[in-house]
Amino acid sequence: MPKGLQRFSALVRKEVIQLLRDRRSLAFMLGLPLLQLFLFAYATNSTVYHIPTAIVDQSRDRKSREFIDALVNSTYFNMTLQLQSQAEVIKAIDRGDVKAGIVIPPDFATNTDRGTANVLILLDGSDSASVSSGFSAAALIGQSYALQLTSEEIIRKGFSTSVSTSATTLPISSSTRVLYNPDMLSVWFILPGIVGLILQNLAVQQAALIVVKDRELGTIEQILVTPTRPVELVLSKMIPLLILCMLAMGVSVGIGVLWFQVPFQGNIFLYFWMCVIFVVGSLALGLLISTRARTQRQAQQMALLPMLFGLLLGGLIYPRSSMPLIPQFIGNLFPLTYFLRISRSIFVKGVGLEFVWGDALILVIYGAIVVFLAARTFKKRLD
Repeated sequence: MPKGLQRFSALVRKEVIQLLRDRRSLAFMLGLPLLQLFLFAYATNSTVYHIPTAIVDQSRDRKSREFIDALVNSTYFNMTLQLQSQAEVIKAIDRGDVKAGIVIPPDFATNTDRGTANVLILLDGSDSASVSSGFSAAALIGQSYALQLTSEEIIRKGFSTSVSTSATTLPISSSTRVLYNPDMLSVWFILPGIVGLILQNLAVQQAALIVVKDRELGTIEQILVTPTRPVELVLSKMIPLLILCMLAMGVSVGIGVLWFQVPFQGNIFLYFWMCVIFVVGSLALGLLISTRARTQRQAQQMALLPMLFGLLLGGLIYPRSSMPLIPQFIGNLFPLTYFLRISRSIFVKGVGLEFVWGDALILVIYGAIVVFLAARTFKKRLD
């Protein structure tokens, strides 16, 4: 065998052995394509079915019940609440209990016979997927039911000229009102979520490198000889990064409001503290990754997972309601899922703490648990 080929084969064997010895990187390289395949297959579905819907049936007759049944049978709407007024529907949408509302007026049956019936459809404008699916589905279902009534009327009265003339107009029309984003501008949907994605990526990636970098540079030896506790070390590394992330949040929100003309409807101080809670949880997640990784390369690879899961399973682009239960459960393990609901509620809807306290409490508990795990995982010794 020529010497050049021998050298080349020896180098190839060396690289293969080195790759096989690094089992974490090998598992990540082999597992990531399969993970991406399943995530994209299950998450990339923009059509939303079973939209949580509040019904206000002020008519309470056969035709109104048939119209509600048509909505439910279409599989686009789920009647989760039965309320008494339009104001109650708007409050339910503010709380996030439902994504749509159907208001049927008291004289629905009478106006149907006259050909002047109208149904009000309210949609949550902070959720682009629900708006798109609900807007088209409600219009289609209303037209289908109106055609059914028209056909029944023609059959009942016979094919007379007067009936044919009156049948040229449908007996039911729907008025759709998109709350919070009446023009359905896409940037209003996406920008509050982009702020959360930027904060999570910045926090996780920077925190994931900080402990590994100290270990590789050798500066961690000087800290290990001091009586510093693991919790103190973890928190001391989080505070500077927290300030950096909050500056990034201010710049992102400022550009969104001033440059992209997205109106900020809520309380800026409430939004600030919600961002602080979210960033603390994301930094703790990054530090947990940093305490487990042995090299900066491993830390960077592991930090890609929260970004990938948050982008696909958090609800930023693809609706979570259309995902199977397992992807939804995986998305619940990352703080971006909860912050997206908070950010859109405060940014677009302008709601207060009474509407977002549930997700805020989850973020507080999440941050405390992950900080504790990062402190426990950190070994106060050199490996």
